[in-house]
Amino acid sequence: MEKKDKMPHQISVEQSKLLGNALRIKIISVLQEKPLTSKQVSELLGNSPGSVHYHIQKLNDGGLIELVETKDSGGIIEKYYKAKSKWYQAKGGIELDPALSAENAQGYSTNLSLRLFLKEDERDRFLEDVKNLLEKWVKNSDLSNVDEMQEYAVGLRLVEVMKSKDH
Repeated sequence: MEKKDKMPHQISVEQSKLLGNALRIKIISVLQEKPLTSKQVSELLGNSPGSVHYHIQKLNDGGLIELVETKDSGGIIEKYYKAKSKWYQAKGGIELDPALSAENAQGYSTNLSLRLFLKEDERDRFLEDVKNLLEKWVKNSDLSNVDEMQEYAVGLRLVEVMKSKDH
């Protein structure tokens, strides 16, 4: 795995707001594999080309994806985009997705909390396992019937706890 995949890409608050949409997360996921056009992404996701194009423009304007190639195909300029990173972290410890703040919770909500004792390499493996699980669910989510689904925000914060005198 590349080093850039392990370290979250630092983003601004404005950029983090762009990630508060399941379709945009799915687009970023698809653009991890290889550069694609808006049309190719819409075909892969089963969404309307206009909607996907709109979200790709927002992600590109926000600096979360980048235009990596243009091709002339019979007088039509095809633009190929690639995601800049697989993982993002907002600067200054600000919540990446505003939907995760307690005051924005509507309907179903759950908090899971636990404490672990881990060595540094175990911590890294744990985070890798969590990332793989989240990526699996992003890849498996089918957005073609989004009207029949409910969007959920998922967040994880791993915090190092200062050792107490009891340990």
